[in-house]
Amino acid sequence: MKNWFQFLLSIYGHIVLFLLGFLFFSTSYGQEDLPFSKEVKEIQVHADAIWDESEETIVFTGSSSIRLWKDLQDRFPDSQIINTGFGGSQASDLEHHMDELILNYNPKKVFIYEGDNDISVKKRPRVIVDTFNDIIAYLGKKRPDMKIILISAKPSIARWHLKRRYMRLNKRLRKLASNIESVDFADVWTPMLNKRKLKRNLFIEDGLHMNSNGYDLWYGVIKEFMY
Repeated sequence: MKNWFQFLLSIYGHIVLFLLGFLFFSTSYGQEDLPFSKEVKEIQVHADAIWDESEETIVFTGSSSIRLWKDLQDRFPDSQIINTGFGGSQASDLEHHMDELILNYNPKKVFIYEGDNDISVKKRPRVIVDTFNDIIAYLGKKRPDMKIILISAKPSIARWHLKRRYMRLNKRLRKLASNIESVDFADVWTPMLNKRKLKRNLFIEDGLHMNSNGYDLWYGVIKEFMY
């Protein structure tokens, strides 16, 4: 009986050690090995070096259309702009890094561009908008006075075959913004079209990312939400 009792204790001890090890591994993975963790840290280092916490801040974040907008600060010289865009990201990636990319800079406004890559990997618009709902709820809880501007998904040559999915996503994002007082919707889709045809002179060679003509057009839309 004594040997049997010791055997049970031994098994119980191994189970406890296994569970503790699994918990440690899961926690470590969640903190250190999320997608874009390394890139987000690099973005933080750069942003921290230029951010003046005594000034009001406006954050632009999202995927590569934001990351590649290099002259944001020059276009809006009267505001302190922090660009935390990270190329290739989806809405779910931003959801994991909202503190580092948005809230740490205590912004009065944040412009978010996500959904483009989500559609490209065939996520359903409903699923994408559910993620946006979670993002907005978290940001609203942490900073209820902060204005959130959702930038519509843009059309592009490379992804024009997915235009109907993009249009459905934008319709849902517009509706989402209309139902929440702290959220606005900036439509960059419509002005990038000539009636129903895409303005092809807005893009660099890859047919996905924009040239200065594209960013000129975006500037015309975004400036209406800056002040």
